[in-house]
Amino acid sequence: MSLSAPEWLIAEVRRAKRGTGTEMVAQTCDLLDRLHLPTVCDSARCPNRGECFSHHTATFLILGEVCTRGCAFCAVTKGKPLPLEADEPRRLARAVAELGLRHVVITSVTRDDLPDGGAAHYALVVEALREHCPGVRIELLVPDFVGSAKALATVLATEPDILAHNLETVPRLYPQVRRGADYHRSLRVLQQAKQLSPKLITKSGVMLGLGEEPKEVEQVLKDLRTMQCDMLTLGQYLSPSLHHVPVARYVNPEEFVSWQRQAFSLGFKSVAAGPLVRSSYKAPVFFREVQ
Repeated sequence: MSLSAPEWLIAEVRRAKRGTGTEMVAQTCDLLDRLHLPTVCDSARCPNRGECFSHHTATFLILGEVCTRGCAFCAVTKGKPLPLEADEPRRLARAVAELGLRHVVITSVTRDDLPDGGAAHYALVVEALREHCPGVRIELLVPDFVGSAKALATVLATEPDILAHNLETVPRLYPQVRRGADYHRSLRVLQQAKQLSPKLITKSGVMLGLGEEPKEVEQVLKDLRTMQCDMLTLGQYLSPSLHHVPVARYVNPEEFVSWQRQAFSLGFKSVAAGPLVRSSYKAPVFFREVQ
């Protein structure tokens, strides 16, 4: 039996989906369609899509729209990906320029089928942005590259402003929630990023409401700080469909405030915590906390 969402959360989701202006949402959609650019906002069925699109912002999804892994929490299509599109970096840079973005967030599906996991393509995207959108702040939310330090180094050589990699949940729930991923491998991504680029800002995200215990969440936060992770997002897990892992609990706003305080006390420089917070939620705003 599925757990019913509380009325206050339903109201928040409806507000976020509406956004603040249908005309601006339509303009963003038209631009993305014209340039054939997918977003995680659409592919992952993010509840904040309307709010972000109405401010002419989006989180771009590169390396295709088909993921080689089958995480039980994620709505992105799983299967056999198509070949990479050579002109994607140029099209993405054009979209960023037309939207007038000063801070862009780019993520991708996981491409375990590629020798470098797509690292070279990430680098091409950053290079295109540097060339066509000078001054834009670049935040990359990367996969684990199956633990390849070489692939990660390829990405970091382009000097992004923020390197993010999400832990998503507590290690006990990985077999159920993140099949194909490894908690300690994900931690090493953040550790290696700091080792390769000590001044780099690193970021991670965790979902609550999957059945985790408070002590487990506390340990995840401590593990992230051990890896010198600078920024953290904490949000409510919302099941994309009946075929995905169900919500175990709805976390009230007061508890998110408590977790935010605890995270700051552990040394995080920026913490976004709330029911509808996602990895790229108000990214430019929360980046200012670390400057």
